[in-house]
Amino acid sequence: MIRKEYTEEYRKRAKELISKMTLEEKVYQLRHPAPAIPRLGIKAYNYWNEAIHGVARSGVATVFPQAIGMAASFDDELIGRVADRISTEGRGKFAAQDEFDDRDIYKGLTFWAPNINIFRDPRWGRGHETYGEDPYLTSRLGVSFVKGIQGNDDRYLKAAACAKHFAVHSGPEAIRHSFDAKASKQDMRETYLPAFKALVQEAGVEAVMGAYNRTNGEPCCGSKTLLIDILRKEWGFDGHVTSDCWAIKDFNEGHNVTKTPAESVALAVNNGCDLNCGDLFAYLLQAVEEGLVTEEKIDHALENVLTTRFKLGLFDDGSANPYSGISYKDVDTDEARKLNLEIASSIVTMLKNDGVLPLCISGNTCTTGKGQNIRTIGVIGPNADSRNALVGNYQGTSSEYVTVLEGIREEAKAAGLRIFASEGCHLYKSKTEGLALDGDRISEVKAVCANSDIVVAVMGLDATLEGEEGDTGNEYGSGDKPNLKFPGLQQEVMDVIAASGKPYILVVLSGSALALDRQADTANAILQGWYPGAQGGRAIARILFGKKAPEGKLPVTFYSEKNTLPDFEDYSMKGRTYRYMTEKPLYPFGYGLSYTTFDEKIDSVNVVSADVRNSGDNGSTGSFDPITFKAGDRLDINVTCSNTGKYDGGVTVQVYVESEVPGAPVRQLKGLKKLHIAAGGSAKTTVTLDGSAFEIFDQNGEAQLNPGTYRVYVGDAQPDARSEELTGKKSAMIEVRI
Repeated sequence: MIRKEYTEEYRKRAKELISKMTLEEKVYQLRHPAPAIPRLGIKAYNYWNEAIHGVARSGVATVFPQAIGMAASFDDELIGRVADRISTEGRGKFAAQDEFDDRDIYKGLTFWAPNINIFRDPRWGRGHETYGEDPYLTSRLGVSFVKGIQGNDDRYLKAAACAKHFAVHSGPEAIRHSFDAKASKQDMRETYLPAFKALVQEAGVEAVMGAYNRTNGEPCCGSKTLLIDILRKEWGFDGHVTSDCWAIKDFNEGHNVTKTPAESVALAVNNGCDLNCGDLFAYLLQAVEEGLVTEEKIDHALENVLTTRFKLGLFDDGSANPYSGISYKDVDTDEARKLNLEIASSIVTMLKNDGVLPLCISGNTCTTGKGQNIRTIGVIGPNADSRNALVGNYQGTSSEYVTVLEGIREEAKAAGLRIFASEGCHLYKSKTEGLALDGDRISEVKAVCANSDIVVAVMGLDATLEGEEGDTGNEYGSGDKPNLKFPGLQQEVMDVIAASGKPYILVVLSGSALALDRQADTANAILQGWYPGAQGGRAIARILFGKKAPEGKLPVTFYSEKNTLPDFEDYSMKGRTYRYMTEKPLYPFGYGLSYTTFDEKIDSVNVVSADVRNSGDNGSTGSFDPITFKAGDRLDINVTCSNTGKYDGGVTVQVYVESEVPGAPVRQLKGLKKLHIAAGGSAKTTVTLDGSAFEIFDQNGEAQLNPGTYRVYVGDAQPDARSEELTGKKSAMIEVRI
């Protein structure tokens, strides 16, 4: 994080530069394509750059798994390494583009990532850009991502990260330009704000982007409550705020809180929005003339924006900048591909396995996990050989893509296995060829099944079906899902596969939860592969053939068709996500199976405070006497995790807190540690909880440490009945009395 004295120096230099500008020059520096001012030595710069899972939209770069997939790793350290690689490639590409005087859009160092909105409803199209439904997981991964992007130098930023979209934003996409997201003070503080607060106060995120919609009546990109009262005054944010793209024109065209463009831009700047993605800030000239905004306000906004460019070293010669030596040779390296394969392999989430997996190759023979010899594999589905299904949205261009079909072929080649393949059906249409009858690949599916010893079905979605309003190109239009069903004829194809009697493995490539009730009954194994990035097919094949044990965990709840989804437009958290739903889900948040087994044992629990230290020793049943805890204390939970199976594997130690306080969430994730343990080995770790882990927000949004009994659970899944049913394990529990 940049030291205070350097930030002050940059602000002073920014003020000096601004003092030499005309009002018109100042105004045009506050739009995302900021023009050059040659007389002041200012080069053109475009602030709009994308990098949620790799440098995007500017040519070749490493395409990592989509954000929701990376979240399934439950591994904040790995996310930090990925972000560090993204910013390295961003620096390398910027150096090359700057050398050749290319300062176009998507070619700068201000990355509008990460998206830390809460994925509160599985129908939201942009949910795959996020880290899931839980504010604690989102904050841990988001903090690591920001630190990786921005680097660890105390004078210069490697690149500038941006926390978006502040703050209550998760659909519906079709009405976002006029919608008012109404959230209670409790939900704001308990769910929608914590990740933003963590990125500001822990990671020092350089920029924050407002959302399109209103929140409790105020347009987010001009909200005094959000941008001034909370972000600046309460949290101490010292970076710059940007609007979402063309969001400010919504003030008068969609939200109707202003009457003219001049009023809209004045509202934005007066309430803390510094930079305009779009062109409406040109009306600031008129707004000054009409007395709607002062030139001093414009100066302050520009000071915030230019300070970021100084922090990046864009006005310096580079001699003191440790990142100035990064070049185009650091883009798309073997090291980056290796890291991409590592994270793609870590996110695959196994939801079911009756023993059919893994498929094992020994010499020139291949057997299923049940010992069945196989010589032929059928690979069926619209996502089997799809590059689109690897990458999600806001993606870059990879120099190599490996689809699931290609990955399976690579692994199967050594054993001389025959692969039969069929698209099966179009992703969402009723036929694959325009002049054919509906279901024109069903007979081919039957033929593939008849000639295969085992079938891998690769189904799901891609970013043409779920994504941002305006980006998707299908009959659903807005980018949101109408329901959780597999689109088109995918379900019919899976029914045909199941009816063949052949063992079948379902691989789902999607950025959100789909209804898997029928597959839970008929498939022998289910892998959720997310949008796994350019190396995704290779990673999934490694999982299928036992070269890697699956270790992903669900960052979102997978609902049953029997579950009730609240109204999409209702932003109350009641009934939403694992923290508030009372119905039993199909596959819970935090759940994911492995080829190996783990045992988590609590060794000791220490309460540390200024005047008391209590400890407990683990009994044979894993139970403890109740532990007394008070404000200011710290709870250290010392855990030994043992790999009791036959495969090396990764496991996430998850710590949940349950409270008896009325109105509190059902339970909340409050600690996690990712461990990698060799078969037969063990590892020790400590998970620390402070008082905030036990705080409950009241109706006024005030955090309260309420007296009473709290239950702290430690395991590798939630301590809910469904997780216990699926895993056959119970979490260890500690009672804490406050």
